[in-house]
Amino acid sequence: MRKIKLYIAISLNGKIAAKDGSVDWLETIPRPEDSDYGYTDFYSSVDTTIQGYNTYRQIIGWGIEFPYKEKKNYVLTKRENIKNAEFVEFINKEPVDFIKKLKEEKGSDIWLIGGGKANTLILNAGLLDEIHVFVMPIILSGGIDLFDAFPKETHLRLFETVTFESGAIGLKYKVEQA
Repeated sequence: MRKIKLYIAISLNGKIAAKDGSVDWLETIPRPEDSDYGYTDFYSSVDTTIQGYNTYRQIIGWGIEFPYKEKKNYVLTKRENIKNAEFVEFINKEPVDFIKKLKEEKGSDIWLIGGGKANTLILNAGLLDEIHVFVMPIILSGGIDLFDAFPKETHLRLFETVTFESGAIGLKYKVEQA
């Protein structure tokens, strides 16, 4: 069975984006020797992405070519009558059932890009397998939390830590399913 892995950067106070949804603050973090924090290796290990609609809107708002076009991409939304985009299929009905079936399909692992609502939905459904979180050396004055609203109490098992010259710390957890 495929794994769903949340791979994401957060501020020291647990924010994944600023109040307006932007992640410009990540550009202020030094990248000694052009470190990509393991992104290239991680990205090559997945063939599918899942993200929430607000995260998708933020990404396409950057005015760049869609960055995951060689992957199969799903966007979770409550919007009705939304048409699929060139590289994206919108899922607006029974997202948990859809994701369960997706995990059973053949393929590589699945990257849960975010945001907070999608992270909570997939965690609470017991479908999240690993969390790869990069704690960046910055405190944001407000913003979007890693998990939105009411995540279930969930135990994690740490299986890897990495310290970067920038002061960032990478933590990889296995989600312990109850």
